[in-house]
Amino acid sequence: MGEIIVGVDIGTSKVCTIIGQLNKDNNIDILGRGIDSCTGVKKGVIIDIDSTANSIKSSLAQAESEANLKVASAFVNIAGTHVTLLNSRNSINISGENREITAQDVEKLLHTAGNVPIPEDRQIIDVIPRQYIVDGYDEIVDPVGMAGVRLEADVDIVAGKITSVQNIVKSMDRAGLKIDGLVLEALATSEVTLTPDEKEMGVIMIDIGGGITDISVFRNKKLLFYDSIPVGGDHITSDISIGLKIPNSEAEKIKREFGLALTSLIKNDQDVIVNDVSENKKKSVRVSEVVEIIEARVYEIFSLCGELLQKSGISGSFGAGVVLTGGGVSYADGVMQLAYEVFDLPVRIANHKLAGIPKLEQATAAGIVKYVSSYCKEGSQGSSVKVHKQKSKKKESKGIKGKILKFFNDLFFTI
Repeated sequence: MGEIIVGVDIGTSKVCTIIGQLNKDNNIDILGRGIDSCTGVKKGVIIDIDSTANSIKSSLAQAESEANLKVASAFVNIAGTHVTLLNSRNSINISGENREITAQDVEKLLHTAGNVPIPEDRQIIDVIPRQYIVDGYDEIVDPVGMAGVRLEADVDIVAGKITSVQNIVKSMDRAGLKIDGLVLEALATSEVTLTPDEKEMGVIMIDIGGGITDISVFRNKKLLFYDSIPVGGDHITSDISIGLKIPNSEAEKIKREFGLALTSLIKNDQDVIVNDVSENKKKSVRVSEVVEIIEARVYEIFSLCGELLQKSGISGSFGAGVVLTGGGVSYADGVMQLAYEVFDLPVRIANHKLAGIPKLEQATAAGIVKYVSSYCKEGSQGSSVKVHKQKSKKKESKGIKGKILKFFNDLFFTI
C-alpha cells in the first residue's frame, strides 16, 4: 500500500475531500470522504476566503470521521481559469563518470526547465516532464541509469495566477491545512475518467462543473491543451429560474428531477406544479419549457468549447472522441447527442463507479489522490495524518519524482 494522500477539490458549488491510498492494483482505496456546499467561489474564483475555509473544514471533518484520522496537510486542485500551460525544451550535458545519467542530472534539468519567462501575474506551480531525449533518442520515460552525452526534456510548465494561488493557500490555512502541493484539475480528473488507450489515441475531455467548464485534450498520453469557459451547471439553473420566474432552489430541483437535456426525449410533456418567484403561491410549468432552456444552454456550452479548440489550433484526429464528466449537467439524458451534434465525434459519459468513485462529485478529489500516488510512486510523498493522538509520521520524499515535487513545493511557498 502507498502513502495516505488527502485530496481537496474546491469547486464553485461544493468542496470535496477524499482520504485514500493507491493499492497494488493501481486503484484507489478510499478511507474517508466528505462533501459540503460552497458559496465562497464564483465561476471558479474564490471570492470569500472565510466561507470557502468553512466548507473545507466541513468536508474535511466528514472524511476524518470516516477514516478515523486527523489530517494536517492535503493536496488541492487548481482549475483552468487560474493557470497557463507552457511548453518548453531544455538540455544539459552529462559529465559524470561513464556518462551515466543520475537522478541528480534529471533534477538539475527540470530545475533549469523552470527558469523560463512567465507573465508577471503568474508563478510556476509545477513542471511536468512529457518526454526525455538522450543523444537524440526520444520518447524516454525515465533516463536514470542510461548512458549519454546530452540529456533533453520536453516539459509542460504550469503557471498559476499569483492572487488565485494565494487565495487557495489562505483558504486552506484558515481551514487548518497545509498544502502538500497544487494539482492541475484536468490531470487529476483524467486519472479517474479517461483510460490509458483514450489518452494515447486522442481524446477531448469536457468537465462541466457548477460555475465553469474545463476542456482538455490528451494525445500520446500527454496533455496538449487545457482551458476553461466561465459557464456551467449553475448557469442552467439560473436560466430556468429567470425564464420561468421561479426561485433558484426550485429551478435546481426540477433540473435534477427531470434529468433531460433534449426536448425530443420527452415522453410525457406534463404540467408540473412549482413555487412562484414570490414564494407565496404556486403555478404550473410544462416539462418542455424546462428542457428547452436546458438544451439551449448545454448546446451553447459545447459550442463555446468547440470554439476554444478551433482557436487553439489543435489539429489531428481524436480517435477516442469526447468524454463528458462533471456534476453540472453530464448526468442528464441527451447531453451525449448534443455533444455529438457539435463535435461530430463519438461521445461517452465517464463512469466514475468503474474507477471505484461512489459519486461523480468526488471524481476530482479522488483523482488528486491517484495522480499524486502515481506521480510519486518511486518515493513517498504522502499527506500528514495521524490516528487519534499518535504522533504524525510523514516520511521524507525519496526518488527523483518525489524530490522534484518537493523542490517545486518549496519554490511555490517561497515566492
